[in-house]
Order: sequence, then C-alpha cells, then structure tokens
Amino acid sequence: MDDRYTLSDDPARLQPAAIHAYLTSSYWSPGIGRDLVERAIAGSHGVGVYDAEAAQVGFARVVTDHATFAHLADLYVLAPHQGRGIASAMLRYFHDHPRLQRLRRWTLNTRDAHSLSERHGWERIAGPFMQRYDADASRAVAA
Repeated sequence: MDDRYTLSDDPARLQPAAIHAYLTSSYWSPGIGRDLVERAIAGSHGVGVYDAEAAQVGFARVVTDHATFAHLADLYVLAPHQGRGIASAMLRYFHDHPRLQRLRRWTLNTRDAHSLSERHGWERIAGPFMQRYDADASRAVAA
C-alpha cells in the first residue's frame, strides 16, 4: 500500500454509511440493514483504509475471542483503489496485531478472494465446518 492511503483501527474514523453502502450491494450481505452493520462494527475489531481526502476506500473486521480463534469478515476495497496492496495491508495488520497472535484458528468465507488469502498463508478447507444461516436475519431491524 502506498503513502496515498492511511490504515487505521480507530473506531471513530470508520464511516458506517460508506461501509453499509458497500456491504448492502455485496454478494455476501445484499440488502443488509444499516443498524445491523453498525452493530457488527461495534462488536468487532475493525480497520479502515482512507484516501488523501479521508474517504474510506477499504474495510475489514475480525470477530475474535483474542485467545483461540478469529473470523475475518467484510474485507473489501473499492474498485478504483484495487491493485494497490490495500487488502494485503489490512490482512498483514490483523496477522501482525499483538492481540491476535498465537490463535489456533483463523476462518474466512469467500467466493472470490482465494488467491489473495493464499498469498498470506491461508488455505482452502472443507471437512468439519458447518453453519446455521438465517437469510432473513440480515434484513432485520433492531427491536
């Protein structure tokens, strides 16, 4: 990532409207509600990448217990900024973070970021992993 960009884990710098705008049109969370995005951000360790005008151009978050596991979620870089090492910088940030060392397992669900992840030591898996998924929950409004 070149010096035109700034990476920050300061929650106050995250731009929920920008994150929501991207996620609502992504393949993994189409139509997700803004309130749900904000709750997910608040309950995660997030990192944003910003251009010279302080606009958020990338985001990723990790859900973790800081002891045994971390799940990487919602990693994206806006199309005009792709190919500049931004996604790799976010992955390195998490991999190198002092509170995320010596975890037994990292997980990630992706349809399209396999080569990026593999360059950073991730491997494709199958086997014992299961999920319980409620498609309607992503559209739910907080009560």
